[in-house]
Amino acid sequence: MERYDEMLFYVGTYKPKGEKAILLCSLNLISGEIRNLAGISGIESPSYLAVNRTKSVLYAVSEQEKGEIHAFSIDAHTRELSPLGSQQTEGGSPCYVSISPKDDYIFVSNYMGGNVNVFPVNEDGSLQVMSDQVRHQGSGLRQDRQEAPHPHSVIPDSSGRRILVCDLGLDQIVFYQSEEGKLIKHHEMKLPPGSGPRHLAVHPSGQWVYLINELNSTVTVFESDEQLGELTILQHISTLPESYSAGSNDTAADIHISPCGRFLYASNRGHDSIVLFHIHASTGLLEAADWQKSGGRTPRNFAIMGGFLLAANQNSGNITTFTIDGDTGRLIPTGNILELASPVCITAV
Repeated sequence: MERYDEMLFYVGTYKPKGEKAILLCSLNLISGEIRNLAGISGIESPSYLAVNRTKSVLYAVSEQEKGEIHAFSIDAHTRELSPLGSQQTEGGSPCYVSISPKDDYIFVSNYMGGNVNVFPVNEDGSLQVMSDQVRHQGSGLRQDRQEAPHPHSVIPDSSGRRILVCDLGLDQIVFYQSEEGKLIKHHEMKLPPGSGPRHLAVHPSGQWVYLINELNSTVTVFESDEQLGELTILQHISTLPESYSAGSNDTAADIHISPCGRFLYASNRGHDSIVLFHIHASTGLLEAADWQKSGGRTPRNFAIMGGFLLAANQNSGNITTFTIDGDTGRLIPTGNILELASPVCITAV
């Protein structure tokens, strides 16, 4: 099915279990056109997806009150999905899934449950019974959003020995050691009160790590010492223009770095934009360069694929595509739009 002039990707949505909630789509690498090719039902609200290193298995959280993590085998030729079973996460609203560097463990964060899970992986990619979970305790500054712990992402480092959990409710990044399917707390790093840490992006060089903070719409820049498992704060910078007056609906969402390592992008819900930052080559510090409207409402997630940026606009129900200027990093709308209900995650395959 896949051709030299296209890339395939999966889309997670907030559709119910009886509808096709995970979609297989294609991106034309010449025009930026996107098409819906196929879909699979049997999972409710698959709001975050991850594909393993060999592109043989897709994992999807089911963001519901009684959370689940599902595994699907990927057909090597058609890229269509077949169920491999699921496990309970023992926490509400799982919102992130990640995979260890050796594809042998799956990590899940439960936003409402306040807990983080570890699942060993069988040889065929299916999930074993949970081997460990940790539960966070405490609260943050904002009682409307930080009344309890809210782990939002769980990210292994390149060695797989350390796991970083961004807890939006606690304004912390919590560091764990990963040892044979167990999580052992190492330390935590505090962020400014009311920040709401959400997702991380690691620079291709490994020198710097970038954190998107949902509640105060900022990016935090860290110098990274992976051997010691330490992050040192270098910068906080707003994702919104100085001239813009932020309201209660303005929250930052996603963050990605271009493969060349020169450009960083972040999405703004409310402002409904993708901000472009230039990354200083020697310091890793950011300079805001441009804001491009996302082509819809509430850009929750986006992906960089083959010289294009694809933005998933949750509330307007569409995915839009932009070409990336190789010299400046600026986003140029292609005019291509794929209409589909509540797209919230895009994952290349």
